[in-house]
Amino acid sequence: MLQKKLAGPGAAARKYDMITALGAYALSLGKHDQRLILRLITLLTARYNWGRDELSIGQREIAKLWSCNERTVKREIAKLRALGWMNVKRQGARGRVTTYGFDTHHMLAATNGIWAEIGSDFVIRLEGAPAETVVPFPVKGNVAAPEIDAATEWGLARAVLYAEDAGRFGAWVQALQRAGRAGGRLTLRAPSRFHAAYVQTHLESVLLRACQSVDSDISAVEIVD
Repeated sequence: MLQKKLAGPGAAARKYDMITALGAYALSLGKHDQRLILRLITLLTARYNWGRDELSIGQREIAKLWSCNERTVKREIAKLRALGWMNVKRQGARGRVTTYGFDTHHMLAATNGIWAEIGSDFVIRLEGAPAETVVPFPVKGNVAAPEIDAATEWGLARAVLYAEDAGRFGAWVQALQRAGRAGGRLTLRAPSRFHAAYVQTHLESVLLRACQSVDSDISAVEIVD
């Protein structure tokens, strides 16, 4: 897999591969996720210092680059940070803009499922030598175990999901609330449209398996915002 800092011999080709992976991955998602990743790619190509792993740019300038307002910039950056793709290296103060860094390992781990669609040569280039592929979800501090609520199937499934992966639970599952059930379809409510889309795309099978482990009559899990 690509090294964290894309600099040195062959860096141009590695950058091209990473942007290709992000673009192909975006095209496999819904329009909201596509726009988020397109905005990320624009930052990478226009303003990112690859050698120093730094992006030093004010939110007003980002808004101009993205043709949006600063409120949208704040929201999109928050999404990228929640994914673990973007992090704050130096907080802005006294007129200085915040400096961000990008975690290419998290980016590429998210796009791994689409590599084969790009081509076998692409897979070989990015995989290289065997490496650790499990990437922890970004969660601040320890995640407390949820109280076991036997009154609903979701209350029990939450405990199962926490036991499987506390980091994933804290990042994506903890905020999901039971919205209702119709027959075998369980509906969960996410705190935002982005959160709902991400969970439905990446964790639907995980949630369904956990729910079925406590209630075999569940046949589908739907995430709404």
